[in-house]
Amino acid sequence: MTEALRDADESSFAEIVEPYRRELHAHCYRMLGSVHDADDALQETLLGAWKGRGGFEGRSSLRAWLYTIATNACLRILAGRKRRELPGGAGAGDDPREPLAQPLEESVWIEPYPDELLRYEDREGVELAYVAALQLLPPNQRAALILREVLGFSARETAEVLETSVASVNSAVQRARAKLDRELPARSQQETLRALGDERSRELVTRFLDAWNRADVAAIVAMLSEDASFSMPPLPTWFRGKADIGAFLAKFLEGESTSGSTWRWEPTSASGQPAMAGYRRKRESGRDQLDALVVVRFEGELVAAITTFLGVGPLARIAPPGTPTRTDEFRP
Repeated sequence: MTEALRDADESSFAEIVEPYRRELHAHCYRMLGSVHDADDALQETLLGAWKGRGGFEGRSSLRAWLYTIATNACLRILAGRKRRELPGGAGAGDDPREPLAQPLEESVWIEPYPDELLRYEDREGVELAYVAALQLLPPNQRAALILREVLGFSARETAEVLETSVASVNSAVQRARAKLDRELPARSQQETLRALGDERSRELVTRFLDAWNRADVAAIVAMLSEDASFSMPPLPTWFRGKADIGAFLAKFLEGESTSGSTWRWEPTSASGQPAMAGYRRKRESGRDQLDALVVVRFEGELVAAITTFLGVGPLARIAPPGTPTRTDEFRP
């Protein structure tokens, strides 16, 4: 492999690295919380690997070498921008009787990950709750944890990637794991769905989708856990609890009806989680536009979190080819 990589032309180089593209992209997304930033980091990784192929000596595996380049690309990007997050957190949330806040700068928000880019084994590592928790960690801790616990690198390999000592890696992972244990749900979404089983999971998703298509707020609320959360990036406004979420949905649907808008919801998936694509039809245009992506997290048989992504950025990557999307920034 060492000689093949060193002697590769552009075509053969592309063939050599192709098996690693998906997992490298998912790694960059975990580090950065953004599909667009992950695209940039992957491009930088492949360009760096191409230019540096003559220096690959085979002392580590090709996979480890590529992850070294990718991780350093991500760390450089992280050094130049603010941490990404999702609206919400601890506390009671906002008052649904108040007007919605204006959108914040879009780049501060975590983006949903298109499931078609995922390998099956990567789904748990891109769930929204997990990626949001990762963004709370300092970049080097984040990298150490991902390399050790998600990708299965040894402490020695991780130390080589990060150019540090094994003791420093072990300390970073220990601190990162303690932070994540405080932030994450007791079960990942993949564990919850496996416990429910495929048939029951499909039944619950279908029932939730049907309630949205009927605009049946009572049926939606009946499927929520008592302390469920509802957020709408790029808006910072978020709600906590069945009563406040129900009050907001009722007000929202009343406003949409008054303006002549109707909604159609189709099942999809994103970030390894059940999701719904929301198509909005305005009276004046008479055509459907993909205006929302609702990503759902279950706890048992109840919905614990609803994250509704709005705006052309995240939707364009999730939408099927040819689907019209809104071209303006979302405004409440």
